[in-house]
Amino acid sequence: MSGDKINYNCIRCGAPLSTDEIGLYKKMINRGAVEFMCIECLSRELSVSVDELRSRIEYFRRMGCILFL
Repeated sequence: MSGDKINYNCIRCGAPLSTDEIGLYKKMINRGAVEFMCIECLSRELSVSVDELRSRIEYFRRMGCILFL
């Protein structure tokens, strides 16, 4: 079973999560988290737009953050 991919879902709405959404949650909420929110639910939680969060993902990626490789 080595190499099997684990699929995660949003803890609020149940939507399947991308690796970027998981990385964003870890970066902004809790690096050690094992449950995550999708970008839409996270935007509501943080009271920011989805576009702002997408911009943050690109910023973190450009800065070389290992959560967004």
